[in-house]
Amino acid sequence: MNLLARISRQFEDSAQTKLAAMESLAAPIAQAVELMTTSLLAGGKIMACGNGGSAADAQHFAAELLNRFEKERPPLAAVALTTDSSTLTSIANDYAFEQVFAKQVRALAQPDDILLAISTSGNSPNVAEAIRAAHERETRVVALTGKGGGAIGALLADTDVHICVPSDRTARIQEVHLLVLHCLCDGIDCMLLGEDA
Repeated sequence: MNLLARISRQFEDSAQTKLAAMESLAAPIAQAVELMTTSLLAGGKIMACGNGGSAADAQHFAAELLNRFEKERPPLAAVALTTDSSTLTSIANDYAFEQVFAKQVRALAQPDDILLAISTSGNSPNVAEAIRAAHERETRVVALTGKGGGAIGALLADTDVHICVPSDRTARIQEVHLLVLHCLCDGIDCMLLGEDA
């Protein structure tokens, strides 16, 4: 086994996936930046959810907004729905794991808010339920998916934004998701602070 060649192939595959995604994802990323910036300027917040690595991405994104990305600025309203273990376990125990995000969305979401729904496969039942709850609350959705978008892609409304990574490999999708999140943070900062800030 040639580990160096295998590692090099991982880097090459990752780079190729990102370059291939750039053309198809630039427009929906820009649309999501505008949607999120409008929400934040109107006093709204961004709620983020996902499972496993996508939960970590939700928390990463919320931290970048609440604290800072690359530029100094006031904190921005964001919350990861993945972090409160008492809330998550009580909902999962008393109702169902599929409801762990949806119940939070029903309690917290307002029309000026945005739900950032992250699912590598596009088929996470609890993320799909969160999207349904967001629509009930007249909250728009930005969905980060892969593998064609799955069930989540079919749930989205015309006013939502779908950023679907054109790949079927989970690791590659997750890598592009992280880049997309950084593009969102950079775009929001640019819209709020100006290009030269």
